[in-house]
Amino acid sequence: MFHYLVWVNFQLPPMKKALISPTNRLVSLDAYRGITMFLLIAESALLYQALIGLFPENTWGHQVTIQFTHHPWNGLRFWDLIQPFFMFIVGVAMPFSLNKRLESSQESSKVTRHVLRRCLLLFLFGTGLHCVYNQRLVFELWNVLTQLSFTILFTYLFLRQPFKVQLAVSIGLLVLTELMYRIYQPGAPFVKGENFGSYMDMLMMGKLSPGHWVAINCIPTAAHTLWGAMCGNYLRKSVPDGEKVKRFVVAGIVALVLGYGLDLLGVTPIIKRICTSSFILASGGWALLALGLFYWLVDMKKVQSWTFPFILVGMNPIFIYLFAQILGRWLFNFIKIFSFGIMEPIGVPEPGMQLINAILTLAALWYLCFFLYRKKIFFKI
Repeated sequence: MFHYLVWVNFQLPPMKKALISPTNRLVSLDAYRGITMFLLIAESALLYQALIGLFPENTWGHQVTIQFTHHPWNGLRFWDLIQPFFMFIVGVAMPFSLNKRLESSQESSKVTRHVLRRCLLLFLFGTGLHCVYNQRLVFELWNVLTQLSFTILFTYLFLRQPFKVQLAVSIGLLVLTELMYRIYQPGAPFVKGENFGSYMDMLMMGKLSPGHWVAINCIPTAAHTLWGAMCGNYLRKSVPDGEKVKRFVVAGIVALVLGYGLDLLGVTPIIKRICTSSFILASGGWALLALGLFYWLVDMKKVQSWTFPFILVGMNPIFIYLFAQILGRWLFNFIKIFSFGIMEPIGVPEPGMQLINAILTLAALWYLCFFLYRKKIFFKI
């Protein structure tokens, strides 16, 4: 029952009603994953770019729409949470899929080979995407799939350890991150392009990311996946649902207080591009609160009818992510031939045409997910 992102081999029922009214699966996690993937492909459809183009700077509309872009350095916007959500959801799913494999398999080595193979493929997909972006062979380690290949493998190593061990390891990742940056540059550890992460990129790749991302982000963000696995293990326990939600909310608030507190006190700034410890805590806190909200609303209160369009997008998560990243802009330009051809003669303003074209592109990507569902085609790695 490979329910979830990367690990899930969906055994899907043919009817929409059955899909959104399961008896032994977490629809909340399906919805959480699906919304995250929907937001990701919306970026590939250039929807956020089109929305930003509608509003001049220094207007309320501009302040809202820039939340769908990454913060340039010290700060936190909504879009900075999508990658942590992505990593966290994978972790939540792992106990449901891998523990079942471990419990049913007589040879844990088979499960380990299974994990290693998938991590290798994710690594190749991630590095391959950078070759597509650059239109030539390059070696760059900044893609989320490349990072995910490390966080999954790391989390797998501690998947069946006690909660206290997992928590200690996750804290250790944040302490290690602090030490790496502060020992390398004690006076100014978090300067753009002059920090430990940039130094490691020059050693490994001989180049720096134009956006100031760093490859060693995989170390601190492994905490996101490990925290997700801890939550997944807790969800599998025979504990009252209300107690589960309460634990997620309390843990989320604690993480938010710690993350934002470190930033406000001037100890460690919240910087997504180098995944500082304060960023990991703050974004992890939001991920925990989101899990609590989805679990309460969807699985406890059974408010599920709205989830189906999003769940569809999450059924082939890696496929639709790769498709959108590689062909999203091409699809946008293809649809533009026809949409602009109709809208220009009737005088639709340029920003409006860009927005409508982005919506049509997103609709096309969504329909591809729906088509695969109807044909019962589910890609797995």
